Amino acid sequence: MEVEVDDKDLKAAGAELLTDGRRGLRIHGWEIESRNNSILNSSSFQQWEQKLQTSHLPEMVFGDSCLVLKHIGSGTKIHFNAFDALAAWKQEGLPPVEVPAAAKWKFRSKPSQQVILDYDYTFTTPYFGSEAIEIDSDKHGSGEVYKQNSSLHWEDSEEKLDLVALALKEPILFYDEVVLYEDELADNGVSLLTVKVLRVDGVLMRLRDTRMHCVFDKNANTVIIRERCWRESTFEALSAKGYPTDSNSYADPSIISERLPIIMHKTEKLRISSNL
Repeated sequence: MEVEVDDKDLKAAGAELLTDGRRGLRIHGWEIESRNNSILNSSSFQQWEQKLQTSHLPEMVFGDSCLVLKHIGSGTKIHFNAFDALAAWKQEGLPPVEVPAAAKWKFRSKPSQQVILDYDYTFTTPYFGSEAIEIDSDKHGSGEVYKQNSSLHWEDSEEKLDLVALALKEPILFYDEVVLYEDELADNGVSLLTVKVLRVDGVLMRLRDTRMHCVFDKNANTVIIRERCWRESTFEALSAKGYPTDSNSYADPSIISERLPIIMHKTEKLRISSNL
């Protein structure tokens, strides 16, 4: 989806588009960058299988695609990428969803070998982003970027996302959708990671949603609210509540969110100082 951005809106918000060949913008000390690249080639695909110690990966993996949010003053970097998402899928190891059609998938990945479905072929991941502290080279004059492995300190919070503020009709300064991986589940549903939605037609709907909201204030304080939610239900349970069970009725994640019961919900807060 392309969004026309007005230069006056950018200037009024104190923002500017990136001009070094990257797609994104700078605003209030943050760089927001999105990268949409092609799927892994066969060689890279095999390397990922070896690194992740699995012979099962989604049909389409966009290995070089990512979304990066970086706070320049502190070096705080929050980013989303396919490898870390699949590593989280592999580590969690959910049991496979039981569907009658699964029997014919035994030869899907490796036709010459019988593959027992003892893995989560929906590729559901608990992934909610990767974190790092990066200090730009110009602060040290060495021409390098220093990385610290320490994780960011998120606090449990009772605060909720300000949905009223998010619903205000303010100008869209930047929009992009980054697909990390996708699988058609042998024409029996869809697994799509834009860190949003999973659907297995006729059996199960599972939504794992991660949302982050940062409000910029006049004092340049930076606080991020991160909300994570896992919703899930069978089509049978939805039918019992009088909801439709045809997959076309659930193309919009917001509709799914309204109808699925909550399995897990957590809200966290991150305070960022511009000084390391």
